Amino acid sequence: MDVSIVLPCRNEEKALPHSIEEIKKVMGQTDYSYELIVSDSSCDQSPEIAREHGVKLVKHDEEGYGTAYHHGIKQACGRYLFFADPDGTYSFQEIPNFIKQLEEDYDLVLGDRFKGHIIGDAMPPLHRYLGNPLLSALFRLLFNSDLRDVHCGMRAIKREKYLKLGLKTSGMEYATEMLIKALQKNMKIKQLPIDYHPRLGESKLKSLGDGYRHLRFMLLYSPTWLFLAPGTLLTLTGLITTTLLYVKPISLFGLTFYYHLLYPSTLLILTGSQILMFGLFAKTYAVTRLQEDNKHLKLFHQHFNLEKALFTGAL
Repeated sequence: MDVSIVLPCRNEEKALPHSIEEIKKVMGQTDYSYELIVSDSSCDQSPEIAREHGVKLVKHDEEGYGTAYHHGIKQACGRYLFFADPDGTYSFQEIPNFIKQLEEDYDLVLGDRFKGHIIGDAMPPLHRYLGNPLLSALFRLLFNSDLRDVHCGMRAIKREKYLKLGLKTSGMEYATEMLIKALQKNMKIKQLPIDYHPRLGESKLKSLGDGYRHLRFMLLYSPTWLFLAPGTLLTLTGLITTTLLYVKPISLFGLTFYYHLLYPSTLLILTGSQILMFGLFAKTYAVTRLQEDNKHLKLFHQHFNLEKALFTGAL
């Protein structure tokens, strides 16, 4: 099997027939063998539509964008995995272009709606001019990446590479997790301009809630920016001012500071050290629960257990 096309579906009865028919037409014009999988949690006529069109239906009835992909991909057999929402927003004419890039030795191919055409009101102004650009810019900063549209739902990946990612999240942050882990594993990523069309049916996207989940996930995977850098800055500032005051009073802008400055200096040290601890906890969570690969923390955990921590604390 060459290509497994996985569609996450929740109440898409208006757009699903068109999506399936377009996929069959496009793939029928290629030499690729393929399977079409609808991973469904709908309470409308979507599963009946999938059955009528003779596609592989995975009926799990569990909510969550990531959950739908987890269930669908378990049933996939293709060498290449193609993902897209069956809501009318994406053109499945792009499938051969995405697969061609995988054949040309890219590991993951990502659509870029901002380099293509966003047609009409397909993307709300809040998402188009603030949400997506801001979160994508933050992603580029935190993970040293050049990806421009990190939340695009149209993407393709080699099956063997996907299995190495070990994705865990169940919600919309699944898309972010895929890219973060692909970058961590130095996968070759290609961006392709695509068009984005107005959706058919009601949107399930929750702007603030889903945006926060993406933001939270990115910060959790980058505790250096969220905790370690500010914690280190505060701690060092407190230590330096405390040391200087111990030697002699500090004169600044015509003012002389005596021991009174020790109080805010001590507060800086305490606050900074607590932030550093939060950073360590966040990094530990990412390693132990989200399977992030960090050899330093893994080495630390191998040699420093609960008993040793209790003994050290007692000293």
